[in-house]
Amino acid sequence: MASKVVPFYKKKRVNHISTDYSSLHSRRVVKTQQMVRKSTCKSVSQVKAQATETMAEPAYTVPEFRQRSTEEVEEYQRVSTHVEKGLAVIQEELHRMRMATKAQVDNLSIQREVQEKMSRKVDLYEEVNKLPDFLVPLRSHTVWEKTPVKLFTTVHGHPRPIVKWYKGGVPVDPLNAPGKYKIENKYGVHSLIISRCAVSDTAEYSAVATNQFGTATSKATVIVKMPHLTQIHPSKLEITLLERFSVSFGVEGGCISLVCSMVVVPDLPNLPPLAHWYRDDHLMRNGQLAEMSVGGGQARLTLPRLAKDDEGLYTLRIFTKDDAVPSVVGAPGAPMSVKAFDVNMDFVLVSWKPPNTTNEAAITGYFVDRCEAGTDCWVQCNDSPVKVCKYPVSGLTLGQAVHFRVRAVNSAGISRPSRRSERVTAADPAESERLQVVNIRGHYDILIRDDDLEGYVTIPGEPTDVHPSEVYESYVVLSWTPPSPRGRAPLWYIIEKCLAGTDEWQRINTGVKVQSPRYPIFDLLDDKSYRFRVSSVNLYGSSDASAPTGPVQKADEHGVPSAPGQVVATRNTKSSVFLQWEAPKLPNNLFGYYIDARPAGSKLFVVHGLVPGETYVFRVQAANLFGLSDESQESSPISVEPALATPSAPFGITMLSCDGASITLAWKSPKHCGGSKVNAYYVDRRNADKLQWKEVNLIAIKERVYTVSNLTEGTFYEFKIQAGNMAGVSVPSAPSTPMKCEAWTMAEPGPAYDLSFSEVRGDSLVILWKAPLYTGASAVSGYLVEMAKKGSSDFTGLNKDAVTHRYLQVSGLEEGETYVFRVLSVNANGVGKASQVSEPICAKALPGTKEIVCGVDEQTGDIFLSLEACEISETSKFIWSKNYKEIGECPRLSASAKDRTSRLTFTSPDKDDLGRYSVFVTDTDGVSASHTLTEDALNSMLELSHAIRNPIVPLKHGLNYEILEKGHVRFWLQATKLSSVATYRFIVNDKEVTSGEGHKISHDAKTGVIQMTVDHFTRANEGTYTVQIHDGKAKNQSSLVLVGDVFKEALKEAEFQRREHIRKQGPHFSEYLYFTVAEDCTVLLACKVANVRKETKFNWFKDEEEIVLDAAPNVMSGSVALPIPMFSRKDQGVYKATLADDKGKDTSLFEISGCVFDDIINAIAKIAGSSASELVLQCTPEGIRLQCYMTYYTEEMKTVDSKIASSEKMRIGGTAEMAWMQICDPSDKEKGHYTIEISDGINVYARSFDLSGQAFTDAHAEYLRLKAAAFAEKSLPDVVTIMEHKSLSLTCTVWGEPTPEVTWFKNEQEVASCEHTKVTLEGGKFASLVITQVTSDDSGRYSINVRNKYGGEFVDITVSVYRQGEPMPEPKLAQPKSATPAPSKPGTPAPPSKTPTPTPPKSQTPTPSLKSPTPFMKSPTPSLRSPTPASTPVPKSPTPTPKSPIPSRGLKSPTPPSRFMKSPTPK
Repeated sequence: MASKVVPFYKKKRVNHISTDYSSLHSRRVVKTQQMVRKSTCKSVSQVKAQATETMAEPAYTVPEFRQRSTEEVEEYQRVSTHVEKGLAVIQEELHRMRMATKAQVDNLSIQREVQEKMSRKVDLYEEVNKLPDFLVPLRSHTVWEKTPVKLFTTVHGHPRPIVKWYKGGVPVDPLNAPGKYKIENKYGVHSLIISRCAVSDTAEYSAVATNQFGTATSKATVIVKMPHLTQIHPSKLEITLLERFSVSFGVEGGCISLVCSMVVVPDLPNLPPLAHWYRDDHLMRNGQLAEMSVGGGQARLTLPRLAKDDEGLYTLRIFTKDDAVPSVVGAPGAPMSVKAFDVNMDFVLVSWKPPNTTNEAAITGYFVDRCEAGTDCWVQCNDSPVKVCKYPVSGLTLGQAVHFRVRAVNSAGISRPSRRSERVTAADPAESERLQVVNIRGHYDILIRDDDLEGYVTIPGEPTDVHPSEVYESYVVLSWTPPSPRGRAPLWYIIEKCLAGTDEWQRINTGVKVQSPRYPIFDLLDDKSYRFRVSSVNLYGSSDASAPTGPVQKADEHGVPSAPGQVVATRNTKSSVFLQWEAPKLPNNLFGYYIDARPAGSKLFVVHGLVPGETYVFRVQAANLFGLSDESQESSPISVEPALATPSAPFGITMLSCDGASITLAWKSPKHCGGSKVNAYYVDRRNADKLQWKEVNLIAIKERVYTVSNLTEGTFYEFKIQAGNMAGVSVPSAPSTPMKCEAWTMAEPGPAYDLSFSEVRGDSLVILWKAPLYTGASAVSGYLVEMAKKGSSDFTGLNKDAVTHRYLQVSGLEEGETYVFRVLSVNANGVGKASQVSEPICAKALPGTKEIVCGVDEQTGDIFLSLEACEISETSKFIWSKNYKEIGECPRLSASAKDRTSRLTFTSPDKDDLGRYSVFVTDTDGVSASHTLTEDALNSMLELSHAIRNPIVPLKHGLNYEILEKGHVRFWLQATKLSSVATYRFIVNDKEVTSGEGHKISHDAKTGVIQMTVDHFTRANEGTYTVQIHDGKAKNQSSLVLVGDVFKEALKEAEFQRREHIRKQGPHFSEYLYFTVAEDCTVLLACKVANVRKETKFNWFKDEEEIVLDAAPNVMSGSVALPIPMFSRKDQGVYKATLADDKGKDTSLFEISGCVFDDIINAIAKIAGSSASELVLQCTPEGIRLQCYMTYYTEEMKTVDSKIASSEKMRIGGTAEMAWMQICDPSDKEKGHYTIEISDGINVYARSFDLSGQAFTDAHAEYLRLKAAAFAEKSLPDVVTIMEHKSLSLTCTVWGEPTPEVTWFKNEQEVASCEHTKVTLEGGKFASLVITQVTSDDSGRYSINVRNKYGGEFVDITVSVYRQGEPMPEPKLAQPKSATPAPSKPGTPAPPSKTPTPTPPKSQTPTPSLKSPTPFMKSPTPSLRSPTPASTPVPKSPTPTPKSPIPSRGLKSPTPPSRFMKSPTPK
């Protein structure tokens, strides 16, 4: 329904600027003048009295010599009294005029002053430089792939800034990617819409606003997520089976399917559950006889060819539910104790404590993030990491509530974010200081601002006490005291800097409006000193600059503390260690200490929760504002084991190399360590032919390789070795075989050593060794492994090609058989010496041996490798290796052990973690296992880990809204599944909404729909709507932002529905006005009505004027129509239909113009074109005419006649029944094939005529005949007599080709059209002169002149007006005028007297002719008076009707075959 729009200049005036200078000053001036006027009005009587006394003459005293008699005196006094009264009246009138003049002058002065002030205000506004400022900055978004995202921001500035969008620093051009980007600007809100986001759209987007005074930038990050969906093994989704199998029967050779329906959460198409089918508890395999499939919420088993063997009990087993949480990339720990202080209007100082970096690289800086309270949209504050644990955040807005968090950065990456700080609200801390409360008599408190005591001061004073409050290597914070006075407008500051020793000042905050007396400066050069000064600025101007600061140079004042002293660790209990250390010499305001990543604030610290049997080394770090100190010296290793024993003896002594003076030995570690780590070895030697042993080393050896020196070449030696730990030294090993001290000179490499076995199973094992120390003439390029059964010397090679790594998996062994192995090193010169034969190993797995399990922790979501040992001792340790290289201190992996189980956890798993992992348990009989981690398995576990760490309630539909009947608004979402214990809550603008008055909240667990209905939706409902759902451990939330244009559309729709509901309570339009076209081309404006009664009134209006129909519309029929016959452009306008009764009223508007008018014309053209006849030829005195008859024709229809434009030669026109084309003065050039085309916008209807050959010859001859017979008929004028105050209409019919020009004259003076005399020409043939309310002045001789280029004609009529009651005057006939061409008007060329084309000798040029004017009177028609009183003869002549080829529709043909004149006949 259309609504009436009120122009802005008709709306109620609202003063939007009420506190500026001009407004306040103007108010004071006007108020003062009003007071003056009031006082002036009050003293009018006093002024009158004073004026009377001043201007009154003294009483007249009769001179003595002029004494009068008593009668003379009385006469004199009487005259004097009258004179005094007249003088008083004159004086009072003069005073009134003087006061009125003064008031008018005062009003003009006030208006002039107000206008001057307003013009000054406008000039001042135009002169103030308004930099671009983002009132609503961009916000970061995280969206899923193939979903749209909208970035919007609001920017302010003068002149209006131009906003450009950038993606990663590159301008965004919608033309380069059609349909991808859409940039909008509505009412100052700039938006960038990205449709169907892809992963490549992940970037930092920025909006740059620029005007001639500066540039401002707002940035936001868009992250597009795409789930990595791969196969899970095993599948551990949340699965619920919905049905059970029933007993099934089949026919042998037939087919049967077992189907089980289930609900899978999350239901991912390429992550099907892992289903196993069993028959009689035997696992079935997928094949030709058993086809298995899982997907679409179903598990299906199909037996295509049934046999007796298929009988049995079938069981479906599905792995289900495993939760996870993603771990952080190897990086430092999260910072702690984030706090905000020194809060100002747009400035906050944030501080925190650094995390420990015991196992990570040193911290290089920190990132500070912020988010608005009530949201989870975090925005990074600093572009580069800050090095100190304090950062100034600027750019806040007054009243904005935010939270902060901090992330640490090192060479490995970025840590987890810290816990967010308490909510901080930007405010002016000095606001309360500028307020004073004055108590009056103990009853009233008056609040006074300092601004009110400053007087009328507009320009602020300069700031004071400018000084650096924070000086660090990364930044300098400048502080100052706000000015006094502050001025009477919002205040901001301009900060300038210059190098010390110079006066070249440079503005710092060119693009930032600083409102707080704090400002951080980051771009200072190293080793340079600066001075700073600050100026205050407001709407009215700028203050002087403050006094400059002293030289300021950025530098860290203190630095990190020194390292703590020596750390002493002593036993405490079975599960704890007691630590002591010396305090650092340079504490520098310590925060505290970190001990093994466990912070403490005391110098004495007891570490609890240590694993018994483990050995620890402790170190301490001190922390302060600038970071962590260097690590202290490591403490001595200490074991938590309560009891100690000496280790067993080493064994397997072998010679690795010899140079003639020394021998390099190697041996194997003791099989049992004795409860503490073996950290010392002692070697003894003797000559092979002697019994006395000599100590080789007095200092303990930590490695199991040692070179014995000072030997005699050619001598045989024997060696034995002892191992030592904290409990003491073990017994010596068995003496080695005699070894000859002889230099090795062979080109081949020496033997490998330290052969060991892992993962011994019934048919396989893994052998490991170490590289030879003697490499020969070239580097070792590979290894060959040989195997033999125990007791046999027949070794068999296991690998044809040498392997480059130092391990080999051997398969194909016989279970229970014992084997021995040896390894040969290979270089370019050949195969070297074989290693010492290994210890015999039996190919048999230990009882209860288990393999490594790869899985995801159900609670934390960590991906891990786990082994449960079949046996273990108190001193056993799990040694994990990757590709058989021991894993040491690695931030990517962490190993833990509990009881018999050890777990290797991946902290940040990715492709670098792929490989073969193995674990060996010490102090056992060879418990070990291995597992190969593939990329597919890792991707599957990553998916599962993410799902477990972030369990969500899956949603079918996010939070949405819909407008219901009566204007109610329903907010709803639908979850895939909800349990009976699910809880939820609606939060609107950070406030929880409960079901109550105005809100109805409900849910349906079966469908998963949660909804809230708002009964009365108003402007107060604008904001953010959030639904938070908790269902067990899973949770989710969905938000809907209803602000700006989106909210306005929703509110508009709600109000519309509310109005519609109210409207439909009474009579209303069920279908508003629309148009149809009948078969006779009558246009019908139709509508449908409902809820009407007999008393319901229905009215039609056009352009607010009521249309009165012959018969009232029948509303009870349910539909009403308004016919518009003979539709044309004059029917354009706004049509209105109204319904009304005592229940209400309704209105429907329909505007016929523009496209609607074109649609109606096209609809008419479709009917007319279908009914069009073939072209018909007709000759006239002016030429040949082609005519096409149709149901209805109007000039607005699109007709094309061979694309011929209307001209003097070719004239195109028509009537309501036909369209025609006139060929004037035809010649042979006009021969041809003529076609008329009528278009309805879609189809074209064509009719043709061949005007050539005999048809043209006959038509041309007929044209010449008619042209020769043309004539002009004339008659004498008449006389009209009419009474005053009546209306007279003089009408005549004119004709001529070209259409003549018509002019009316009165007494040979041209008559102009006005309200009294209206001159009209209808259809180019009916000329009228209407005189309303005739008077005697209208009497005279009236003439009508018609003329064209061939000539003209006059017709005269005499009009006589008489008054009521007077006898009717006798008519006097005027003399007729000749039919000569009328004289031309000035500036108009005279028409030719002869035809321009050759004609027969006696033919005359066709001239315009007219029927005699016929007067029509609205009042009773007066009779015509004759020369005698009896009667007045009225001459009449018949008016024949022109013939038409088709039945007439009430209009005459524009070309009658003959012309007539009719004498004036009053009616």
